[in-house]
Amino acid sequence: MKSRIPSFLILFFAFVVHGYSQEKVTLSGTISNKSNTETLIGVNIYIPEAKVGITTNSYGFYTTTLPKGTYTIVISYVGFDNIEETITLTENTKRNFGLTENSKTLGEVVIKTNTTKENIRKPEMSTNKLSIATIKKMPAVMGEVDVLKSILQLPGVTNAQEGASGFNVRGGSVDGNLVLLDEAVVYNTSHLFGFFSVFNADVIKNLKLYKGGIPANFGGRISSVLDIYQKEGNNKEFHVNGGIGLVSSRLLVEGPIVKDKSSFVVAGRGSYAHLFLKMANEPNSAYFYDLNTKFNYKFNDKNNVFVSGYFGNDNLNFNNSFINTYGNKLFNLRWNHIFSDKIFSNASAIYSDYDYQIKVRSAGLDWKAEVKNYNFKYDFKHYFSNNLTLNYGVNSVYYSFNPGTIRPFDAGSGVHPDQLAKKYAFENAAYISAEQNLSDKLSLNYGLRYSNFQRLGAQEVYTYANNLPVVYNKELHIYEEAVPTGTINYLKNKKIAGFGNLEPRLAIVYSINNDQSIKASYNRMSQYVHLISNTASASPLDIWAPSDQYLKPEILDQVALGYFHNFKDDKFSLEAETFYKKVKNKADYIDGADLLGIDAIESVLLNGEGRAHGLEMMLKKNTGKLTGWVSYTLSKAEQRTPGRNTDEPGINNGEWYRANYDKLHNLSVTGAYALSRKWSLGAILTFQSGKAATFPDGKYLYQGINVASYGVRNENSLAAYHRVDVSATYTPKPDKRRGWQGEWNFSIYNLYNRNNAASYSFRQNEDTGTSETRRVSIFGIVPSVTYNVKF
Repeated sequence: MKSRIPSFLILFFAFVVHGYSQEKVTLSGTISNKSNTETLIGVNIYIPEAKVGITTNSYGFYTTTLPKGTYTIVISYVGFDNIEETITLTENTKRNFGLTENSKTLGEVVIKTNTTKENIRKPEMSTNKLSIATIKKMPAVMGEVDVLKSILQLPGVTNAQEGASGFNVRGGSVDGNLVLLDEAVVYNTSHLFGFFSVFNADVIKNLKLYKGGIPANFGGRISSVLDIYQKEGNNKEFHVNGGIGLVSSRLLVEGPIVKDKSSFVVAGRGSYAHLFLKMANEPNSAYFYDLNTKFNYKFNDKNNVFVSGYFGNDNLNFNNSFINTYGNKLFNLRWNHIFSDKIFSNASAIYSDYDYQIKVRSAGLDWKAEVKNYNFKYDFKHYFSNNLTLNYGVNSVYYSFNPGTIRPFDAGSGVHPDQLAKKYAFENAAYISAEQNLSDKLSLNYGLRYSNFQRLGAQEVYTYANNLPVVYNKELHIYEEAVPTGTINYLKNKKIAGFGNLEPRLAIVYSINNDQSIKASYNRMSQYVHLISNTASASPLDIWAPSDQYLKPEILDQVALGYFHNFKDDKFSLEAETFYKKVKNKADYIDGADLLGIDAIESVLLNGEGRAHGLEMMLKKNTGKLTGWVSYTLSKAEQRTPGRNTDEPGINNGEWYRANYDKLHNLSVTGAYALSRKWSLGAILTFQSGKAATFPDGKYLYQGINVASYGVRNENSLAAYHRVDVSATYTPKPDKRRGWQGEWNFSIYNLYNRNNAASYSFRQNEDTGTSETRRVSIFGIVPSVTYNVKF
């Protein structure tokens, strides 16, 4: 296989570039915000004489090839004034543009150019883009707009429940999402039970969510990719902005290091509600902090260097009896280089670290886990012509997993110190893809990724009879942990297990006319690292583990078909998609699996399969005083784990059952209304079917104690989830552009105080002896006020 891959890539490359070597004149450059030279992602450039439309890449770079002549360049971007300029091209020309922020911040916005045409003609589907300007129009809960809460309003995206970390895409698990902040992997995306995200909206420049049709440059996860970039900082003048709220405050500082060549941005947030709890002699506390940094230096027109980082931490303390801390640390050193007006490159050296700690007084336990990865990637974007663009590159990641360092809670604890076996792995990938216009109506995006994963020593690995770490007890009719028969000692960097997978990608669009298109996509994805957790509680047990001879890599195949329509002069847009996905090697837990402090995680896991299918619809209003969207998803997600032989029933008798994140209905209505130049309003309505759950179906008496018995997995549901969030923003001096600019934000989370179920508890009434069910809710109505300022 290894000898075939380079040959395949050479043939693939030769095929797609054939006939595209005779370019004439090239226009290229970067597009940025004129006021601070911050590069802009996804800016639309349209050349009507040539009927050519292109967009800037993730670093603000654009290029197009045209016959010599005179052309009109029309540039448009949401939130900025349009530029229309005439350019005569007689030779290769480099031209940078600076866009001016739209002075009409409120009132009706009319987009006259093809800013919404990209969703019609581009071979890209199952993708949602949100500018920070759009996000900031949404209700600001607790005084802050939130990146994760914004994507939860998109079709196909839900969260497990209130108080749970992360998000779920098309019925997938949380660990199936590749979340990137300036290309660095974020392992946990939430603060304070999911009430805040780790992404400070003040420092975010752009985000893009891929739910399907995922390009070949992304890999390592099977559900989605959330690609987020931070601002680069103002290299012309210093600015400060921030906000003071009831629960948390934030501050951002940006400015030039060397004017017009280098800049920085530093943003920090912190919560302080725990201070008020201490003043009230409340023994419980919960707080977080985070810090975003970014520096850049422009050596010349062809070389830029960026250094970015993120540091965040949460601390939850319940009467010093249960203490939970966790946090992310990210670092990225990037080098952008333009080889020519047709080849753009980006090299990155990245470090990610996520640690998680639990201290439980009653168990006498202090337990800490950690995952680190060291990542190098080198990506190229090659613009052969207006009809063909190639992307290719390589990626290498080294993983270090610490599944648990166990220590006693205090001197009186009976827990003995222990170190669970650390694990190491190496993942490599190479990819190539092409975006090609075959005609005015037909465009393709196709490519191939090859990934290779090596599970490495040093480690002492258990062996089992018949190579089965889980055994079936026929007498008790349950699966149990097998007793190891021995061990094999692997030295440092010796291969324990290895996997290789080809991952083809394809997306196709047929444009019916300028306002309608039909799209289809297929992608295969491989996931080699897994979050081992059998709960979606507010403080899940976060153990990351690599694939090995027992825990196989998950393999996804997904197809999607969609219809896209802009109408009423682009005032409205409609997106409708249907999808089907199938997953091999879906990890499943045996009944009663205990994950805390287990050294042989394979002894509580079985490999099964999963599937999901659904229909997603989204209707958007793009212009006017009232903007927003309505999204609806009808979907079903299931999994099953059949017996390994005829003597075993498997999990749930080998039958399909609802996945933990299955939700039949998901409806969201998001709106922003410009009431006047000083007042703007926002509201979100959320409705979701209840999360899958397993309730007791009876009870039996054991030694005088009533014990609940359970039936089929996930055949029950929590109550339906719904709430309304509203906000109002007051800007006293909306026309002020210099000096102190303040605004007040008033918001109410869960307007009608819905007690949404995070879980149910089942117990026996001590007085009557009858069984009782109690709904456990986390958040009720939460009003807040925040003062935001910039200068």
